[in-house]
Amino acid sequence: MPGRHRHLRRSGVIAALAALAVVTVAGAGWAGYRQLSAEDCPAPVRLKVAAPNEIQPAVRDAADTWVRSGACVAVTVSVVDPTTMAAAVGRKHGVNLVNGGASRADTEADVWIADSSTWMLRIAAEAPGFTPSMLGSIAESPLVFAVPADRPVPAAAAPKALVQRIATDKELRPAVVDPERDATGLAGLLLIAGAAGADATGAKLKVGAMQAMSANRAGTRGALLERFQSRSGIGLAPLSEADLITYNRNNPAAPLTAVYPPASVMLDYPYAVMPGIDPPKAAAAATLRTALSTGLFTAALARAGVRGPDGTAGPGFETPKGAPATIPPATPVPVKAVSQLLGSWSAITQPGRMLAVFDVSGSMNAKVPTAGGLTRAQVTQGVARQGLGLLDDRWSVGNWTFSTDMDGRRPWVENVPISLCATHRDELEAAIGRIVPKPDGDTGLFDTALAAYQRVQQGWRPGVSNSVVIYTDGRNDNPGGLTIDELVAKMTSLRDPARPVRMIIIGMGTAIDRAELEEIARASGSGGVFIATDPAKIGEIFLEAIASRKGA
Repeated sequence: MPGRHRHLRRSGVIAALAALAVVTVAGAGWAGYRQLSAEDCPAPVRLKVAAPNEIQPAVRDAADTWVRSGACVAVTVSVVDPTTMAAAVGRKHGVNLVNGGASRADTEADVWIADSSTWMLRIAAEAPGFTPSMLGSIAESPLVFAVPADRPVPAAAAPKALVQRIATDKELRPAVVDPERDATGLAGLLLIAGAAGADATGAKLKVGAMQAMSANRAGTRGALLERFQSRSGIGLAPLSEADLITYNRNNPAAPLTAVYPPASVMLDYPYAVMPGIDPPKAAAAATLRTALSTGLFTAALARAGVRGPDGTAGPGFETPKGAPATIPPATPVPVKAVSQLLGSWSAITQPGRMLAVFDVSGSMNAKVPTAGGLTRAQVTQGVARQGLGLLDDRWSVGNWTFSTDMDGRRPWVENVPISLCATHRDELEAAIGRIVPKPDGDTGLFDTALAAYQRVQQGWRPGVSNSVVIYTDGRNDNPGGLTIDELVAKMTSLRDPARPVRMIIIGMGTAIDRAELEEIARASGSGGVFIATDPAKIGEIFLEAIASRKGA
């Protein structure tokens, strides 16, 4: 299921080679790979490595040293922006990971060293064909809150207090790099979400903080750092420790101070061998990994302001004032947490046009034990209200409910046409109260799905996401209505790649027919099916669905 965590593969061959290489390095340098090669090296293995700017020199120098030791390999280590690389890898697997795309630079690589493993998680969550072999972290840089040195924000005794200030202090002017395009921005949201807490108060606080930061968001770290220099500049932003060190090294007019949060969130620089490369390259890549485990490499990282993979700093590291003696290990990030945060961010920052379609068949009266005995319809109402609260005034939203015979033989009714939130929010809020089950109603899903798709397509707007979001808990049951084959044929004939409409179907409970729902989503050309076997979880599923980039 998109959004569900799937471990990135560490293949047996690569793992064995990596283990062999570690032993070889410990015993006698890097001769292990040379033993796999002809002594006279008539045809060296050509290995391409993509690395972010801040560590590329250190990786390049380590690779050069390894090659000079006798390895029959020619290694090219190129600077590739992680956003650009992630966009390119995602495109290969049908995932439009970065809204607005990214420059199509040379992104062919055998090894990808991203700045954060969250890029890998995001791609793998939606692309079953993306199975890199992960050979661990080669460096770390903890996330900090960067603040101007002349008006520092003290580290709060309770992290929640800092989140409260971010959410409510208009004088602070907090900012963030777009988390869909930058790992430090995403890490900042993860840190804020953790500090805010998971209860209802924490959820509101998290949204408030994200809304405050989104008002001053930047597309790149460079653009964000420039804003610290302006007269009406920002007062706080999450950045990596390495970013702050590099920035201060250039003696800016407004130097920055680092506020270290109690919980660790890291840029962890994972070493990923790309899937599909040939065995000689895979072997070379595994052995090169060991060249990035030496004291010389750690020292080179330190000169760049980056820590080793255990969080310790090598010689020459310019430790920021107030840095803790040790950086505690970071807690692994669940991919669901990433998806849900990005879903919230998209709703807050990306205007869209959405028709929300709610099942009100009789089965929606079923109780949900994990939701305190609320019915499925009542749980859905709560999720609809939370979702509407996330959407800013630039969104346009409509509300339909469906069952059978809702308007004569028609299985659906329009409660509110697709309308701008800025002018119709009260009407949209009131329509949520109409998600009331029809006691003897069945499920006219297929006819409703087609009508909703046509309605969104008719008013299609460029520059925004045009989508249908259907909530349902059952299989189609509408005598005399469309069959699945008829629906798929009609929807396929209507599909226009130049005017895409995302069909997002959120199924709840265990009575749904996933195969049929996926046929509908495929026929639309874009979207996906998201299942909450526990209906109490549909709020989380909604956020994962909004964050999904598969086929978008």
